[in-house]
Amino acid sequence: MTPQRVEPPKAAFLALADGTIFRGTAFGAEGVGVGEVCFNTSLTGYQEILTDPSYAGQIVVMTYTQIGNVGVNPADEESERPFLQAFVAKEVFHQPSNWRSTESMDAYLKRHGVPGISGIDTRALVRRIRDGGAQIGVVCSDPTQLGEAALVERARTAEGLDGRDLVAEVTCREAYTWNEGLWPGIEGQVPRSERPSPSYRLVAYDFGIKRNILRRLTEQGFDVTVVPATTSAEDVLALEPDAVFLSNGPGDPAGVQGVRENVRQLVDEKPVFGICLGHQILALALGGTTKKLKFGHHGGNQPGQDLNTKKVAICAENHGYAVDADSLREAGEPVEITHVNLNDGTVEGLAHAKRPLFSVQYHPEASPGPHDAAYFFQRFREMVARHKSGDPVTGAQIARLRTDGD
Repeated sequence: MTPQRVEPPKAAFLALADGTIFRGTAFGAEGVGVGEVCFNTSLTGYQEILTDPSYAGQIVVMTYTQIGNVGVNPADEESERPFLQAFVAKEVFHQPSNWRSTESMDAYLKRHGVPGISGIDTRALVRRIRDGGAQIGVVCSDPTQLGEAALVERARTAEGLDGRDLVAEVTCREAYTWNEGLWPGIEGQVPRSERPSPSYRLVAYDFGIKRNILRRLTEQGFDVTVVPATTSAEDVLALEPDAVFLSNGPGDPAGVQGVRENVRQLVDEKPVFGICLGHQILALALGGTTKKLKFGHHGGNQPGQDLNTKKVAICAENHGYAVDADSLREAGEPVEITHVNLNDGTVEGLAHAKRPLFSVQYHPEASPGPHDAAYFFQRFREMVARHKSGDPVTGAQIARLRTDGD
Protein backbone atom coordinates (compact mmCIF):
# COMPACT_ATOMS: atom_id res chain seq x y z
CA MET A 1 0.00 0.00 0.00
CA THR A 2 1.34 3.45 -0.92
CA PRO A 3 1.99 5.52 2.22
CA GLN A 4 -0.57 8.26 2.67
CA ARG A 5 0.68 11.83 2.69
CA VAL A 6 -0.25 13.28 6.06
CA GLU A 7 -1.95 16.66 5.82
CA PRO A 8 -1.10 19.45 8.30
CA PRO A 9 -3.39 19.17 11.34
CA LYS A 10 -6.69 21.03 11.17
CA ALA A 11 -8.84 22.10 14.08
CA ALA A 12 -12.03 20.23 14.97
CA PHE A 13 -14.60 20.67 17.71
CA LEU A 14 -17.01 18.42 19.57
CA ALA A 15 -19.87 20.34 21.15
CA LEU A 16 -22.33 18.67 23.51
CA ALA A 17 -25.88 19.74 24.22
CA ASP A 18 -24.92 20.50 27.84
CA GLY A 19 -22.54 23.20 26.60
CA THR A 20 -19.29 21.26 26.92
CA ILE A 21 -16.72 21.89 24.17
CA PHE A 22 -13.84 19.56 23.27
CA ARG A 23 -11.14 20.97 20.98
CA GLY A 24 -9.00 18.62 18.95
CA THR A 25 -7.63 17.69 15.53
CA ALA A 26 -9.73 16.80 12.51
CA PHE A 27 -9.45 13.55 10.58
CA GLY A 28 -11.71 11.89 8.07
CA ALA A 29 -13.99 14.07 5.97
CA GLU A 30 -14.33 17.82 6.34
CA GLY A 31 -17.81 18.67 7.54
CA VAL A 32 -20.31 18.39 10.39
CA GLY A 33 -21.72 15.29 12.07
CA VAL A 34 -24.71 15.53 14.41
CA GLY A 35 -25.89 12.61 16.52
CA GLU A 36 -26.27 11.00 19.90
CA VAL A 37 -22.85 10.49 21.47
CA CYS A 38 -22.11 6.94 22.62
CA PHE A 39 -18.91 5.19 23.66
CA ASN A 40 -17.65 1.78 22.59
CA THR A 41 -15.35 -0.18 24.93
CA SER A 42 -13.99 -2.66 22.36
CA LEU A 43 -10.22 -3.03 22.11
CA THR A 44 -10.26 -4.26 18.51
CA GLY A 45 -12.54 -4.21 15.48
CA TYR A 46 -12.92 -0.50 14.81
CA GLN A 47 -13.70 -1.14 11.13
CA GLU A 48 -16.52 -3.51 12.03
CA ILE A 49 -17.81 -0.82 14.40
CA LEU A 50 -17.59 1.86 11.71
CA THR A 51 -19.60 -0.24 9.26
CA ASP A 52 -22.25 -1.53 11.68
CA PRO A 53 -25.55 0.05 10.51
CA SER A 54 -26.76 -0.02 14.12
CA TYR A 55 -24.75 3.18 14.68
CA ALA A 56 -26.90 5.25 12.32
CA GLY A 57 -27.76 8.55 13.99
CA GLN A 58 -24.86 8.32 16.46
CA ILE A 59 -21.40 9.72 17.10
CA VAL A 60 -19.11 6.90 18.25
CA VAL A 61 -16.34 7.47 20.80
CA MET A 62 -13.71 4.75 21.19
CA THR A 63 -12.46 4.25 24.76
CA TYR A 64 -9.39 2.39 23.49
CA THR A 65 -6.75 5.03 22.90
CA GLN A 66 -5.06 4.05 19.60
CA ILE A 67 -7.26 3.71 16.53
CA GLY A 68 -6.36 3.20 12.87
CA ASN A 69 -3.12 1.26 13.40
CA VAL A 70 -4.21 -1.70 11.21
CA GLY A 71 -5.91 0.37 8.51
CA VAL A 72 -9.03 -0.92 6.77
CA ASN A 73 -9.78 -3.57 4.17
CA PRO A 74 -12.87 -4.71 2.23
CA ALA A 75 -13.13 -8.10 3.98
CA ASP A 76 -13.82 -6.55 7.39
CA GLU A 77 -16.75 -4.38 6.33
CA GLU A 78 -20.04 -5.34 7.98
CA SER A 79 -22.11 -3.38 5.45
CA GLU A 80 -21.71 -1.35 2.28
CA ARG A 81 -20.51 1.79 4.08
CA PRO A 82 -20.31 3.56 7.45
CA PHE A 83 -23.66 4.83 8.74
CA LEU A 84 -22.47 6.66 11.87
CA GLN A 85 -22.51 10.47 11.98
CA ALA A 86 -18.95 11.02 13.24
CA PHE A 87 -16.05 9.20 14.87
CA VAL A 88 -14.04 10.19 17.96
CA ALA A 89 -10.68 8.78 19.08
CA LYS A 90 -7.86 9.76 21.41
CA GLU A 91 -5.08 9.01 18.91
CA VAL A 92 -5.39 8.20 15.21
CA PHE A 93 -2.70 6.42 13.18
CA HIS A 94 -2.36 7.71 9.63
CA GLN A 95 0.25 5.17 8.52
CA PRO A 96 -1.23 1.71 9.24
CA SER A 97 0.94 -1.37 9.56
CA ASN A 98 -0.87 -4.58 8.64
CA TRP A 99 -0.56 -6.93 5.66
CA ARG A 100 -4.34 -6.94 5.16
CA SER A 101 -4.66 -3.16 5.02
CA THR A 102 -5.64 -1.58 1.71
CA GLU A 103 -6.34 1.94 2.95
CA SER A 104 -5.85 4.10 6.02
CA MET A 105 -8.84 4.71 8.26
CA ASP A 106 -8.49 8.44 7.64
CA ALA A 107 -8.72 7.98 3.87
CA TYR A 108 -11.62 5.56 4.27
CA LEU A 109 -13.65 8.04 6.31
CA LYS A 110 -12.82 10.83 3.87
CA ARG A 111 -14.08 8.68 1.02
CA HIS A 112 -17.37 8.02 2.81
CA GLY A 113 -17.94 11.55 4.09
CA VAL A 114 -17.61 10.84 7.82
CA PRO A 115 -15.90 13.54 9.94
CA GLY A 116 -13.76 12.70 12.94
CA ILE A 117 -11.97 14.35 15.84
CA SER A 118 -8.90 13.14 17.72
CA GLY A 119 -6.57 14.51 20.37
CA ILE A 120 -9.27 15.13 22.95
CA ASP A 121 -9.58 13.71 26.47
CA THR A 122 -11.81 10.76 25.63
CA ARG A 123 -11.81 9.58 29.26
CA ALA A 124 -13.37 12.86 30.35
CA LEU A 125 -15.92 12.62 27.53
CA VAL A 126 -16.83 9.04 28.43
CA ARG A 127 -17.25 9.93 32.11
CA ARG A 128 -19.58 12.76 31.15
CA ILE A 129 -21.77 10.42 29.09
CA ARG A 130 -21.59 7.63 31.68
CA ASP A 131 -22.54 9.87 34.58
CA GLY A 132 -24.93 12.26 32.86
CA GLY A 133 -26.44 9.98 30.27
CA ALA A 134 -26.50 10.02 26.48
CA GLN A 135 -26.84 13.40 24.80
CA ILE A 136 -26.64 14.91 21.35
CA GLY A 137 -23.30 16.20 20.10
CA VAL A 138 -21.88 17.93 17.05
CA VAL A 139 -18.48 17.12 15.53
CA CYS A 140 -17.31 19.93 13.26
CA SER A 141 -14.22 20.13 11.05
CA ASP A 142 -15.69 22.66 8.62
CA PRO A 143 -13.79 25.96 8.89
CA THR A 144 -16.90 27.88 7.86
CA GLN A 145 -18.92 26.61 10.85
CA LEU A 146 -16.55 26.80 13.80
CA GLY A 147 -18.58 29.13 16.03
CA GLU A 148 -18.64 27.25 19.33
CA ALA A 149 -21.87 28.81 20.61
CA ALA A 150 -23.60 27.96 17.35
CA LEU A 151 -22.42 24.34 17.56
CA VAL A 152 -23.76 23.98 21.10
CA GLU A 153 -27.10 25.43 20.02
CA ARG A 154 -27.22 23.01 17.11
CA ALA A 155 -26.64 20.12 19.51
CA ARG A 156 -29.40 21.38 21.82
CA THR A 157 -31.97 21.68 19.05
CA ALA A 158 -31.08 18.56 17.04
CA GLU A 159 -33.47 15.62 16.87
CA GLY A 160 -32.68 12.73 19.21
CA LEU A 161 -33.17 9.03 18.61
CA ASP A 162 -36.49 8.57 20.43
CA GLY A 163 -39.33 7.86 18.03
CA ARG A 164 -37.18 8.04 14.87
CA ASP A 165 -37.37 5.32 12.23
CA LEU A 166 -33.65 4.96 11.52
CA VAL A 167 -34.21 1.50 10.07
CA ALA A 168 -35.72 3.19 7.00
CA GLU A 169 -32.32 4.82 6.41
CA VAL A 170 -30.24 1.63 6.50
CA THR A 171 -32.40 -1.23 5.17
CA CYS A 172 -31.84 -2.67 1.71
CA ARG A 173 -34.06 -1.35 -1.09
CA GLU A 174 -34.82 -4.73 -2.64
CA ALA A 175 -34.54 -8.40 -1.73
CA TYR A 176 -31.36 -10.36 -2.40
CA THR A 177 -29.92 -13.81 -1.70
CA TRP A 178 -26.80 -14.53 0.35
CA ASN A 179 -24.62 -17.65 0.19
CA GLU A 180 -21.19 -16.60 1.48
CA GLY A 181 -19.97 -18.47 4.55
CA LEU A 182 -17.30 -17.54 7.07
CA TRP A 183 -13.82 -16.65 5.91
CA PRO A 184 -11.35 -19.55 5.43
CA GLY A 185 -9.34 -20.21 8.57
CA ILE A 186 -11.97 -18.81 10.93
CA GLU A 187 -13.13 -21.16 13.69
CA GLY A 188 -16.53 -22.56 12.77
CA GLN A 189 -16.05 -22.20 9.01
CA VAL A 190 -17.43 -25.21 7.16
CA PRO A 191 -16.76 -26.05 3.48
CA ARG A 192 -19.89 -25.58 1.40
CA SER A 193 -20.06 -29.31 0.67
CA GLU A 194 -20.02 -30.14 4.39
CA ARG A 195 -22.59 -27.69 5.69
CA PRO A 196 -25.55 -29.17 7.55
CA SER A 197 -28.11 -30.98 5.44
CA PRO A 198 -30.90 -30.60 4.57
CA SER A 199 -30.88 -26.88 3.89
CA TYR A 200 -33.77 -24.70 5.06
CA ARG A 201 -35.24 -21.64 3.41
CA LEU A 202 -34.82 -18.55 5.57
CA VAL A 203 -36.14 -15.03 5.15
CA ALA A 204 -34.02 -12.47 7.00
CA TYR A 205 -35.46 -9.03 7.68
CA ASP A 206 -32.85 -6.34 7.11
CA PHE A 207 -33.18 -3.74 9.85
CA GLY A 208 -29.46 -2.96 9.41
CA ILE A 209 -28.12 -6.49 9.10
CA LYS A 210 -24.44 -7.28 9.59
CA ARG A 211 -22.72 -9.48 7.04
CA ASN A 212 -21.30 -11.82 9.65
CA ILE A 213 -24.83 -12.70 10.75
CA LEU A 214 -25.52 -13.80 7.19
CA ARG A 215 -22.30 -15.80 7.13
CA ARG A 216 -23.22 -17.56 10.37
CA LEU A 217 -26.69 -18.40 9.09
CA THR A 218 -25.22 -19.76 5.86
CA GLU A 219 -22.79 -21.93 7.86
CA GLN A 220 -25.82 -23.56 9.48
CA GLY A 221 -27.16 -24.63 6.08
CA PHE A 222 -29.78 -21.90 5.57
CA ASP A 223 -30.63 -20.66 2.08
CA VAL A 224 -30.92 -16.99 2.97
CA THR A 225 -33.11 -14.39 1.28
CA VAL A 226 -32.72 -10.90 2.74
CA VAL A 227 -35.74 -8.61 2.46
CA PRO A 228 -36.31 -4.89 3.22
CA ALA A 229 -37.74 -3.91 6.59
CA THR A 230 -40.97 -2.79 4.91
CA THR A 231 -41.74 -6.26 3.49
CA SER A 232 -45.22 -7.38 4.52
CA ALA A 233 -45.91 -10.63 6.33
CA GLU A 234 -47.89 -11.79 3.30
CA ASP A 235 -44.92 -11.23 0.98
CA VAL A 236 -42.60 -13.05 3.39
CA LEU A 237 -44.95 -16.05 3.57
CA ALA A 238 -45.23 -16.06 -0.22
CA LEU A 239 -41.52 -16.93 -0.31
CA GLU A 240 -42.42 -20.16 1.57
CA PRO A 241 -39.66 -19.90 4.19
CA ASP A 242 -39.02 -22.52 6.83
CA ALA A 243 -38.16 -19.75 9.31
CA VAL A 244 -37.78 -15.99 9.73
CA PHE A 245 -34.83 -14.04 11.13
CA LEU A 246 -35.05 -10.53 12.62
CA SER A 247 -31.78 -8.60 12.35
CA ASN A 248 -29.93 -5.99 14.34
CA GLY A 249 -30.44 -2.33 13.51
CA PRO A 250 -30.27 1.25 14.81
CA GLY A 251 -32.19 3.43 17.17
CA ASP A 252 -35.53 3.23 18.92
CA PRO A 253 -37.43 0.00 18.20
CA ALA A 254 -40.74 1.73 18.95
CA GLY A 255 -40.05 4.16 16.11
CA VAL A 256 -39.77 1.51 13.39
CA GLN A 257 -42.90 1.77 11.29
CA GLY A 258 -45.10 -1.25 10.59
CA VAL A 259 -42.61 -3.92 11.56
CA ARG A 260 -44.10 -5.17 14.81
CA GLU A 261 -47.44 -5.74 13.06
CA ASN A 262 -45.79 -7.89 10.39
CA VAL A 263 -43.82 -9.85 12.97
CA ARG A 264 -47.01 -10.34 15.01
CA GLN A 265 -48.48 -12.21 12.04
CA LEU A 266 -45.33 -14.21 11.35
CA VAL A 267 -44.91 -15.57 14.89
CA ASP A 268 -48.16 -17.48 14.40
CA GLU A 269 -46.78 -19.14 11.27
CA LYS A 270 -43.02 -19.70 11.46
CA PRO A 271 -40.07 -20.20 13.82
CA VAL A 272 -38.46 -16.83 14.55
CA PHE A 273 -35.01 -15.84 15.85
CA GLY A 274 -34.08 -12.21 16.59
CA ILE A 275 -30.81 -10.48 17.39
CA CYS A 276 -30.43 -7.03 19.02
CA LEU A 277 -33.07 -4.76 17.44
CA GLY A 278 -34.71 -7.95 16.18
CA HIS A 279 -34.94 -9.12 19.79
CA GLN A 280 -36.64 -5.86 20.74
CA ILE A 281 -39.01 -5.98 17.75
CA LEU A 282 -40.03 -9.52 18.73
CA ALA A 283 -40.79 -8.31 22.27
CA LEU A 284 -42.92 -5.47 20.87
CA ALA A 285 -44.79 -7.92 18.62
CA LEU A 286 -45.58 -10.02 21.69
CA GLY A 287 -47.08 -7.04 23.49
CA GLY A 288 -44.07 -5.80 25.42
CA THR A 289 -42.47 -2.37 25.47
CA THR A 290 -38.93 -1.05 25.38
CA LYS A 291 -37.12 1.65 27.34
CA LYS A 292 -34.12 3.87 26.72
CA LEU A 293 -30.96 3.09 28.66
CA LYS A 294 -28.94 5.82 30.35
CA PHE A 295 -25.95 5.41 28.03
CA GLY A 296 -26.51 2.04 26.36
CA HIS A 297 -24.30 -1.00 25.97
CA HIS A 298 -21.62 -0.68 23.30
CA GLY A 299 -18.54 -2.87 23.26
CA GLY A 300 -17.07 -6.36 22.99
CA ASN A 301 -16.70 -7.08 26.71
CA GLN A 302 -20.22 -7.16 28.16
CA PRO A 303 -21.16 -9.99 30.60
CA GLY A 304 -24.32 -11.87 29.60
CA GLN A 305 -25.64 -14.63 31.84
CA ASP A 306 -27.72 -17.62 30.77
CA LEU A 307 -30.30 -17.95 33.57
CA ASN A 308 -30.77 -21.67 32.88
CA THR A 309 -27.12 -22.65 33.35
CA LYS A 310 -25.85 -19.55 35.23
CA LYS A 311 -22.98 -19.55 32.73
CA VAL A 312 -21.61 -16.12 31.77
CA ALA A 313 -20.54 -15.29 28.23
CA ILE A 314 -18.45 -12.29 27.26
CA CYS A 315 -20.54 -10.60 24.59
CA ALA A 316 -20.46 -7.91 21.95
CA GLU A 317 -23.33 -5.47 22.34
CA ASN A 318 -24.55 -2.34 20.60
CA HIS A 319 -27.88 -0.95 21.73
CA GLY A 320 -29.29 2.07 23.49
CA TYR A 321 -32.71 0.58 24.30
CA ALA A 322 -33.78 -2.52 26.20
CA VAL A 323 -36.86 -4.69 26.60
CA ASP A 324 -38.94 -3.88 29.68
CA ALA A 325 -39.27 -7.16 31.59
CA ASP A 326 -42.42 -6.11 33.46
CA SER A 327 -44.20 -5.23 30.21
CA LEU A 328 -43.78 -8.78 28.94
CA ARG A 329 -45.33 -10.20 32.09
CA GLU A 330 -48.23 -7.77 31.80
CA ALA A 331 -48.79 -8.66 28.13
CA GLY A 332 -49.88 -12.15 29.15
CA GLU A 333 -47.65 -14.03 26.68
CA PRO A 334 -45.83 -17.08 28.15
CA VAL A 335 -42.40 -15.59 27.56
CA GLU A 336 -39.36 -16.56 29.59
CA ILE A 337 -36.43 -14.24 30.21
CA THR A 338 -33.44 -16.46 29.42
CA HIS A 339 -30.46 -14.08 29.63
CA VAL A 340 -29.57 -10.90 31.50
CA ASN A 341 -26.76 -8.36 31.44
CA LEU A 342 -24.82 -8.68 34.69
CA ASN A 343 -23.83 -5.01 34.74
CA ASP A 344 -27.37 -3.68 35.08
CA GLY A 345 -29.74 -6.67 35.01
CA THR A 346 -31.42 -5.70 31.72
CA VAL A 347 -33.10 -8.34 29.56
CA GLU A 348 -30.66 -10.00 27.15
CA GLY A 349 -32.64 -12.99 25.93
CA LEU A 350 -36.23 -14.20 25.50
CA ALA A 351 -37.88 -17.50 24.67
CA HIS A 352 -41.55 -18.36 24.15
CA ALA A 353 -42.96 -21.26 26.18
CA LYS A 354 -45.52 -22.30 23.54
CA ARG A 355 -44.10 -21.22 20.19
CA PRO A 356 -40.78 -21.69 18.34
CA LEU A 357 -39.54 -18.18 19.09
CA PHE A 358 -36.41 -16.92 20.81
CA SER A 359 -34.15 -13.89 20.70
CA VAL A 360 -30.97 -12.44 22.15
CA GLN A 361 -30.01 -8.82 22.80
CA TYR A 362 -26.29 -9.21 22.21
CA HIS A 363 -24.42 -10.27 19.06
CA PRO A 364 -23.57 -13.99 18.82
CA GLU A 365 -22.06 -13.37 15.36
CA ALA A 366 -19.59 -10.79 16.75
CA SER A 367 -16.82 -9.98 14.31
CA PRO A 368 -13.97 -9.90 15.23
CA GLY A 369 -15.27 -11.37 18.49
CA PRO A 370 -15.79 -12.53 21.15
CA HIS A 371 -17.29 -15.81 19.96
CA ASP A 372 -18.64 -17.12 23.28
CA ALA A 373 -22.26 -16.92 22.08
CA ALA A 374 -21.94 -18.32 18.53
CA TYR A 375 -23.91 -21.42 19.57
CA PHE A 376 -27.18 -19.50 19.15
CA PHE A 377 -27.06 -20.19 15.41
CA GLN A 378 -26.89 -23.94 16.11
CA ARG A 379 -29.88 -23.56 18.43
CA PHE A 380 -31.80 -21.81 15.67
CA ARG A 381 -31.12 -24.56 13.15
CA GLU A 382 -32.15 -27.20 15.69
CA MET A 383 -35.40 -25.38 16.37
CA VAL A 384 -36.18 -25.08 12.66
CA ALA A 385 -35.32 -28.74 12.04
CA ARG A 386 -37.60 -29.94 14.83
CA HIS A 387 -40.44 -27.69 13.73
CA LYS A 388 -40.05 -28.85 10.13
CA SER A 389 -40.28 -32.49 11.26
CA GLY A 390 -43.59 -31.83 13.02
CA ASP A 391 -42.19 -31.61 16.54
CA PRO A 392 -44.15 -28.96 18.56
CA VAL A 393 -40.86 -27.42 19.71
CA THR A 394 -40.82 -24.15 21.65
CA GLY A 395 -38.26 -21.44 22.13
CA ALA A 396 -38.09 -22.25 25.83
CA GLN A 397 -37.13 -25.84 25.05
CA ILE A 398 -34.40 -24.64 22.72
CA ALA A 399 -33.15 -22.21 25.36
CA ARG A 400 -32.42 -25.20 27.59
CA LEU A 401 -30.70 -27.10 24.79
CA ARG A 402 -26.96 -27.64 25.16
CA THR A 403 -25.03 -27.30 21.91
CA ASP A 404 -21.38 -27.32 20.85
CA GLY A 405 -19.54 -24.44 22.47
CA ASP A 406 -22.44 -23.73 24.84
